[in-house]
Amino acid sequence: MAAAVTLAAETPTLSAANTGFMLICSALVMLMTPGLAFFYGGMVRVKSTLNMLMMSFISLGIVTVLWVLYGFSMAFGTDFGGLAGWNSHWVGLGDIGLTELWDGYTIPVFVFLVFQLMFAVLTPALISGALADRVKFTAWALFIALWATVVYFPVAHWVWGAGGWAFELGVIDFAGGTAVHINAGAAALGVILVIGKRVGFKKDPMRPHSLPLVMLGAALLWFGWFGFNAGSWLGNDDGVGALMFVNTQVATAAAVLGWLAYEKFRHGAFTTLGAASGAVSGLVAITPSGGAVSPLGAIAVGAVAGVLCAMAVGLKYRFGYDDSLDVVGVHLVGGIVGSLLVGFLASGKGQSDVRGLFYGGGLDQFWKQCAGVFGVLAYSLVVSAVLAFLLDRTIGMRVSEDEEVAGIDRAEHAETAYDFSGAGGGAARNAAQAPLAPAESKKVDA
Repeated sequence: MAAAVTLAAETPTLSAANTGFMLICSALVMLMTPGLAFFYGGMVRVKSTLNMLMMSFISLGIVTVLWVLYGFSMAFGTDFGGLAGWNSHWVGLGDIGLTELWDGYTIPVFVFLVFQLMFAVLTPALISGALADRVKFTAWALFIALWATVVYFPVAHWVWGAGGWAFELGVIDFAGGTAVHINAGAAALGVILVIGKRVGFKKDPMRPHSLPLVMLGAALLWFGWFGFNAGSWLGNDDGVGALMFVNTQVATAAAVLGWLAYEKFRHGAFTTLGAASGAVSGLVAITPSGGAVSPLGAIAVGAVAGVLCAMAVGLKYRFGYDDSLDVVGVHLVGGIVGSLLVGFLASGKGQSDVRGLFYGGGLDQFWKQCAGVFGVLAYSLVVSAVLAFLLDRTIGMRVSEDEEVAGIDRAEHAETAYDFSGAGGGAARNAAQAPLAPAESKKVDA
């Protein structure tokens, strides 16, 4: 009887508090994709604003449908060889009970899957920032569908799925340093190496058209990231979620200061773009490490990431790859920094008892982190480049040079972000009242 009582006590039961908390976190993560759209949209020139917004928004549509059809099954189903999962009962999500609990937790399967869905939506949207101004929207939509299927869903299984090789190895990735940020950053690098540079790269000015939009986007990302990070513990019964919440704030603040200090030293000014980019670099770096480090460790993670990411964004000019909005410099580098620093700064008092080198744990965890980091990086880089190459050779990835110069918003969406017809005069009024392209004329006639 005592054994039965003990067994009953150990059996998880539905927690209304944790369920409500996770639904709120899921909504916060969903908000990050529109936030990213504003962040990227403000960083491009006026003529590409709508395209940049749409490249993020379309991920909400495509990935959501794929997740229901087979994505959740591939990412979290029964393991096959450490590389992918599958559960035929999850295809279409029709065989999941409304109160069926997720694997040993106190939340329903539906809550877990919608939380993870928002991660799956955000990750390909991150890639879009590297491709600004020059990619056909149809090709981008097809790329998202293919990339989610052959890269994101399997990699999510590697890192978080029971039986995934990185999960079994003991790689620590609390909320997506490898599966989300390194994955997206490596993919961005692979694609831009295939499709090439923008017209006028390193010659024409390509400054952000709206820094207020950039700051708004950064603020929405920072806000949503609390759900992204704290929610990844799937509850807060033991305080680890609260630790992650605190570390998210602390590391982001330190990264802003680190980036701005480097910027002032290197370029002589504190810029709003630097503050926004520094915040994102800190958020990226603390994502894998925040459950394992102390708040002092989070300061170190954020400060190091802020400085190194600020340095890394300039590499595109040295090596000649056109990473339009610094996805490689912020997400790839920030994800690597945060993931590897776990091997040095893990305190043994957070999500597990693993200790890093600075806490007497040696280098064992560091080598595990290296395996996860470079395994994901290599796979995503190569497969993403192959996908981009195949699409480029079949339907074409890039708009024409004339369409790129004139503005991808008009070419791909038959719209412009701003209507100047009622303000200003002279050249501004004439440009706004110029004849519509044929596709636009048809829309007006309709």
